[in-house]
Amino acid sequence: MRATWIMAVKEVQEALRNRWVLATTLLMAGLSLALTFLGSAPTGSVGVRALDVVIVSLSSLTIFLLPLIALLLAHDAIVGEMERGTMLLLLSYPVGRGQVVLGKFLGHLAILAFATLLGYGAAAVALLLTGAEIQAASWLAFAAMIGSSVALGAVFVALGYLVSALAGSRSTAAGASIGIWLALVLIYDMALLGLLVVDQGRVISAGLLNVLLLLNPTDIYRLVNLAGLGNASAFSGMAGLTADAALTPSILVLALGLWTVLPLGMAAVSFSRREL
Repeated sequence: MRATWIMAVKEVQEALRNRWVLATTLLMAGLSLALTFLGSAPTGSVGVRALDVVIVSLSSLTIFLLPLIALLLAHDAIVGEMERGTMLLLLSYPVGRGQVVLGKFLGHLAILAFATLLGYGAAAVALLLTGAEIQAASWLAFAAMIGSSVALGAVFVALGYLVSALAGSRSTAAGASIGIWLALVLIYDMALLGLLVVDQGRVISAGLLNVLLLLNPTDIYRLVNLAGLGNASAFSGMAGLTADAALTPSILVLALGLWTVLPLGMAAVSFSRREL
């Protein structure tokens, strides 16, 4: 456990030296503040809660931005150290390969969690400074959005580690990571929407649709935040989806956990069998 903790601290220190933490936090804070002031401007005239509108805006931003940041952080975590020759030196210390993978993963997850909490927290602080009225239910939904955003980041960090453990070079890992981002963030939903339009409910039942949604972590995140939270679901236009969905919040959280544990476990196994 001590070796895992040391590896996690090492990753955080390297990210601080490389300005990754600073750049990620500033990017997320800047975008969240822009969405807060631009998105909540008309709420006074339409009678909706400002923080609920911010939750919908930040959830949509998270689906595109956080997976990309996570993959950029993680794609060369293993293969990069192997190419630089530092992995052999690292493994000369009393640390197992599984501990290396887990420690690096925890370090990168801590960086993402810090940037998400600080960046998105800036949006809530900005709303408070403008004098906006925020109810307890909105605070709970906002906290759930931040927690699920970190969970989505964990999924893509784990996928990045799997790519890094399997790839033969950093350039291959980078290309595969971009491919994963395109497939899960952009292509999958467009293909699913087209399939539903063509099918017109003849083959794809509600149960099969639920399974198809669980096969994409960004869809799980979207269901948690844009369809599972009362006011946010009304603003996002996804309230109708939750009326027929059998996917409870506990199932969705479990699915995000499996999307993290399985790729990370596969990365650890692949790395343990790899020759240096």
